[in-house]
Amino acid sequence: MVLLLPLLLPGCSIPKPLIDQIRERGELTVATRDSLAAYYEGLNGPDGLEYELASRFAHELGVKVRFLTPEQPGDLLPMVIRGEADFAAAAIAVTDRLRLRVKFTPPYQEITQQLVYRSGSPRPKTIREAGEGILEVAAGSSQEEILKRLRQEEPELEWNANPELDTQELLTLVWEQLIDYTIADSNEVILFRRFHPEIRVAFDVSEPMPLAWAFPHAEDSSLYEAASRFIQRLRNDGTLAQLIERYYGHVEQLNFVDTRTFRRHINSRLPALVPHFQEAAEQTGIDWRLLAAIGYQESHWDPKAVSPTGVRGIMMLTRDTAIQMGVKDRSDPRQSILGGARYLRRMEKKIPARIQEPDRLWLALAGYNIGFGHLEDARILTQRGGADPDKWSDVKRFLPLLAKERFFKTVKRGFARGREPVTYVDNIRSYYELLQWDQQQRLEAVREPEQLPLPRAPAAL
Repeated sequence: MVLLLPLLLPGCSIPKPLIDQIRERGELTVATRDSLAAYYEGLNGPDGLEYELASRFAHELGVKVRFLTPEQPGDLLPMVIRGEADFAAAAIAVTDRLRLRVKFTPPYQEITQQLVYRSGSPRPKTIREAGEGILEVAAGSSQEEILKRLRQEEPELEWNANPELDTQELLTLVWEQLIDYTIADSNEVILFRRFHPEIRVAFDVSEPMPLAWAFPHAEDSSLYEAASRFIQRLRNDGTLAQLIERYYGHVEQLNFVDTRTFRRHINSRLPALVPHFQEAAEQTGIDWRLLAAIGYQESHWDPKAVSPTGVRGIMMLTRDTAIQMGVKDRSDPRQSILGGARYLRRMEKKIPARIQEPDRLWLALAGYNIGFGHLEDARILTQRGGADPDKWSDVKRFLPLLAKERFFKTVKRGFARGREPVTYVDNIRSYYELLQWDQQQRLEAVREPEQLPLPRAPAAL
């Protein structure tokens, strides 16, 4: 008779699932990259869509999260494969080649790869024309993989593969006109262009591609399965759409001229008004840069501004609102700014207490623009439509219906130009982020006067 050896030697035990090990150590380690589309340091600390998603996942597991950024862009996935990070959350475009190296979760976003150039330079019509200039991409990236496929059709296609710079840094080189072209994910391009509108898109060089988290190929799939369920649930319950709206829903609102004019006015008109905005911030607790963004949307910081309907001043107050807020002279910058700040705080107090930031702020701004009653009508339409009346990303879809008779006849206050508050709020969000970015650029320039800082972004709201 042959005796079967026991499967386990004395003293040996089956390792705990990885997800349990992570809960025991109390920390989730995530590899990411310093990018506007993934993870960045804003004025208020870490931010970015990947930061938001990974932090929420860690909270669900009941642990803290630690983010690691590789020194070289090409080291991101090797960190995961070697076990230095539990997974990578870095706006990674999924390709067949990468699937051989790592295992991807269900996608949470879709992008295309775009060839970009700077305005003032010739716009290439084909990838062959781009190859005749200085075309540079990150070495080992999905962009280089696409170029290798395109070379099968264009054998003479040439490019530089940079092993040290990532896509955002290459976009900066295009903006500085040190290289002619690069290829970048469309989500990264749109975020970069908020601060550098001179960057232009020539054409897409790929079909739509999914973005996903990357895990090592391993027998223990407990963490991977939990992450996959997490992402799928966010997709199903609408949370993912709300987060994407938070980071991307307003970024294309301003065109090239709008952005350039605003940045010029930051230097020419804003300095004289900063003390008033800061005083209003001290009185109300509202960020002075947000108040400045509202003021710019209202009047372009022109104290003499008057609308055809009679509202006037920096914050464009009506006569009735000015009386309520104790403003005697609407054309006086200080009085207008203090009155507008107090009015916004009053409007915010009308928003139900259960609504959290930043939705609370955006709804208050919409009410500031269109009136609280019309905002409530839009929230009623939102609820009737099966969406969430407490989420700005949902309410902004229903506000324009207030201008359609078959909808406004069913609510209390009737007709309203509901598209205007959507534009109003989105513009303010853009101006607010540009003001934060401008302030951070100035602070970094003071700290490191000899080094041109790469573009940073403020906290997204």
